[in-house]
Amino acid sequence: MPDNYDIVEPNAAALIESLRAFGYTPETAVADLIDNSITAGSTEIKISFKWSGRDSLISIIDDGQGMDEETLVNAMRAGSRSPREVRDANDLGRFGLGLKTASFSQCRALTVATKAIGGTVSIRKWDLNAVEAFKEWRLIKGCSADAQEVIRSLDDFESGTVIIWEDLDRMIGDDDPDGETSERHFYNTADAISAHLSMTFHRLIGRGLKIYLSGQEVKKWDPFLESNSARQVLGTEKIELDASIITVDPFVLPHRSKLSQEDFELAGGSRGWNDLQGFYVYRNNRLLVAGDWLGLRFTKEEHYKLARIRIDITNNMDDLWQIDVRKSVAVPPVLIRRELKRIALYTRQRASEVYRHRGKVITTLASQGIVNVWSQKVKHGRIFYKVNEDHVAMTNAIADPSAKNIRTLIRILEETIPVPLITISASENPEAHSAPLEMSTSKQVAEIALEVLQALISKGTPVKNAIERVLTTEPFNMYPELIEVLMEASSTNDN
Repeated sequence: MPDNYDIVEPNAAALIESLRAFGYTPETAVADLIDNSITAGSTEIKISFKWSGRDSLISIIDDGQGMDEETLVNAMRAGSRSPREVRDANDLGRFGLGLKTASFSQCRALTVATKAIGGTVSIRKWDLNAVEAFKEWRLIKGCSADAQEVIRSLDDFESGTVIIWEDLDRMIGDDDPDGETSERHFYNTADAISAHLSMTFHRLIGRGLKIYLSGQEVKKWDPFLESNSARQVLGTEKIELDASIITVDPFVLPHRSKLSQEDFELAGGSRGWNDLQGFYVYRNNRLLVAGDWLGLRFTKEEHYKLARIRIDITNNMDDLWQIDVRKSVAVPPVLIRRELKRIALYTRQRASEVYRHRGKVITTLASQGIVNVWSQKVKHGRIFYKVNEDHVAMTNAIADPSAKNIRTLIRILEETIPVPLITISASENPEAHSAPLEMSTSKQVAEIALEVLQALISKGTPVKNAIERVLTTEPFNMYPELIEVLMEASSTNDN
């Protein structure tokens, strides 16, 4: 080792402000603190939002094993553990930064109080204003009066930890810290955090973990609809990498027709079905990434929205998967990307087949003796759709073009537009769909336009106005050359 060097201590005020810029949201910040509680063996975690304008605070209380004073001081250190350290298999941490970076991202005052079994309560506080003023890492032995009131809750636990956020500058701001808008935003944030926790920790909640937010128990959100017998389980695959096992479980969720309205809305979450397709990466049963194709060059398309794939990794694979400080990013190792892509392709295919079911009705019901309204046609490599003129609504309207029959026909046409089939065809071959009247000859287009023109004129519309209306009406607006045909026809009509 060289013996000619300088000791360069980081600027405390500058560095601690930089630690606030890791990109946490309130949801991911709270989840990071919950990780610490779970690692400490907690079975019950209580989160409280207390509104008091600029003096509002958020607290998290757990019944974990707690810490003695020396351990607490080390836990408050920025970078308390190296990510290269070998960790317990159930440890949800990694960098030794989560408690600090997650908290500083939302507040300027972080207090932690804790006690181990048989021990006394120890308290330490980071006040970013004090660090900035004194320009050194002064960890305060004590807390505010409001925090002390919360800390008394530890008396009800044999052991446990309380984390308190005060001076919530990132969550409340300075524009209107005591106003109704800020208060509404404060509690809306609490709702968003509850939804995030129900997703992130759903497997642990299902195994007995209790999380309460403002007195309400956080219920698990099940992305794989495990209680629904209509979902497809495509089989577990085990992938070995660096003496560790990655477990992959692909699922195809049930079609909308197999779900109640409540189940359909729950499974769609706040992001919606289409956005939630893809991989779900778990580390020690904790969800890291939800609904993402992990850079495997797949796009999120409507007919693949039933595809969801669960991946389980262990915490000794953090480097391989490039898990970030926030534990919200995971990048699959190059060596397994081909395997994951293969599984994704198969799952997407099966999901598409389920989604296609209603679209397939258009092309298969006729063979079963059922008369469908629409049919898909292909001519010269171009896809177009035609209405079945043998359908009873069509034959009735042709035989008796009364207002009632016409309205019935229009309603049936509107209700049976083959959206699933059109969507699938358009995504698989977007250039193949024909434009309106593209499959008709110029003569046929002109004949249809003339019929519309004559109808307008017969109702008293002046010829010039009638021509303008035809040329500005879909689909004739796409054929400006019709003006000559229409002008010539109107001239002949005048004679």
